[in-house]
Amino acid sequence: MTFLDLPEGLTERIIQCNSTYTVRFGVRLRGRMYSFIGWRSVHSEHCEPVKGGIRFAPNADAEEVEALAALMTLKCSLVNVPFGGSKGALKIDPREWTTQELERITRRFTQELYKRGLIGPGVNVPAPDIGTGEQEMAWMMDEFRRANPTDLVNARACVTGKPLSKGGIAGRTEATGRGVQFAVQSYLRDPRTAGLGGRRDLKDASVILQGFGNVGYHAAKFLSEQDGARVTIVAERDGYVAHPEGLNIEALKQHQICTGSILGFAGAKSFAGDMTGIEQPCDVLIPAAMENAIHVKNAGRIKAHLIVEAANGPVTFEADQILRSRGVIILPDLYVNAGGVIVSYFEWVKNLTHIPFGLMERRRRERRNQTIATALERMTGKPFPEDIRDEFLEGGAEIDLVRSGLEDVMRSTWTRIADLLDTQPELGDYRTAACVASIRQIADAYEAIGI
Repeated sequence: MTFLDLPEGLTERIIQCNSTYTVRFGVRLRGRMYSFIGWRSVHSEHCEPVKGGIRFAPNADAEEVEALAALMTLKCSLVNVPFGGSKGALKIDPREWTTQELERITRRFTQELYKRGLIGPGVNVPAPDIGTGEQEMAWMMDEFRRANPTDLVNARACVTGKPLSKGGIAGRTEATGRGVQFAVQSYLRDPRTAGLGGRRDLKDASVILQGFGNVGYHAAKFLSEQDGARVTIVAERDGYVAHPEGLNIEALKQHQICTGSILGFAGAKSFAGDMTGIEQPCDVLIPAAMENAIHVKNAGRIKAHLIVEAANGPVTFEADQILRSRGVIILPDLYVNAGGVIVSYFEWVKNLTHIPFGLMERRRRERRNQTIATALERMTGKPFPEDIRDEFLEGGAEIDLVRSGLEDVMRSTWTRIADLLDTQPELGDYRTAACVASIRQIADAYEAIGI
């Protein structure tokens, strides 16, 4: 069934990647020359600059990069962030190289991207992805600045996800996990949804998490500590840990940092080599690891009421059909994990304006709030409650403003998706509604510029 009436030829234009560059380069390491291969794909330039992460992974390939670039285009369009979609990868296992070696490799990769116009604040803005983080982004930014010694004013905006000391923004590390939390909250608050068996909050709801990296950790931490959910199982590539009363997420993370694995955690039972953790009964299942985690072979054994796609493409097409036929609700990755690119947009804006968030208005807000508190005290004849006074008078640090902006975008985007499904029930599910909303906006942008 077709849900969009697009002009002839425009569908093909939207589907295709505009360009995919393959770069091969050598780096002298350990007394010999090593060759590396990487890719940077630009899916759509209907809105510029283009934006998307760079992953370091041993199984990366051009086809995967193109698919992820297309997903970035749809994601940016859905949340109304003014970027086109791009993605990059370097075929490498970071664990096989020292920090110093990774720096040399990353800098050479950046040089190759720069020579082809594939990095720059106004053309193509990379970010962290699987196998990369703040450190790699700092190296890329510094290498870009070296290549542009006469244009340093906006050079920091050439990448996002940088350390705070290098122009990063507070809240970027937690952004995708925080976005997962806001997505679940938006779904539960909407009276049009089925909720969790009629429930409208996460208090004591059981949650199973697959993947305990940056996204999974922060999502689990916020859902358990702030929303009262019980994270009963955390699954990783080497097995899973379980506790029916809920895992201590922070303690589990410290154990993982110290040992390199979630297994053997004293506060849970470990199941080494067991990949069935995601198949156990729960209210909410959050796949936050790699693509295709839920497939045709295990979809029939999934026992969750709600699946929240924190990873990119964790549910295959066939598995999606199986799950929906069983009445399982799926919140799509297109929406759920958009927190990273939303806060990356905030960081990019901060770098271009050269003004920290809140600098121009924080003290004004503090004085206004103090005036309100004083007025309330005079009207009631009672002192303002001490337990909330400091928070009320606070003008808002950068991280507070970032979280507020992220929540606003996630809530308004949910309304957009739910409203569309409400008016066009034939769309059938949230994934289709999100795709239709996104593609309509992209099509409008192409038509507006005469393409």
